[in-house]
Amino acid sequence: MGLVEALYLLLRAFVVSRATLAAENLVLRQQFSVLKHSVKRPKLRPRDRRFRVWLSRLWPNWCSVLRIMQPDTVVKWHPMGFKL
Repeated sequence: MGLVEALYLLLRAFVVSRATLAAENLVLRQQFSVLKHSVKRPKLRPRDRRFRVWLSRLWPNWCSVLRIMQPDTVVKWHPMGFKL
């Protein structure tokens, strides 16, 4: 993750509404649960699909923040965010 992207995300956090950030947080937690029960390639269970359908109706722009990644990547980014 580059410095420009990190600054963008920081500025975005001040501009975006709390409801949008809360929904984004919910999506990230759901992605972690998918990764936790997956072996090689994350597989969505029916309840994961229902969650996404529900979320798409509640939050029209949800796809813009959707990224499935390895937990190690997020753990590596975490300290870099605090340094900024």
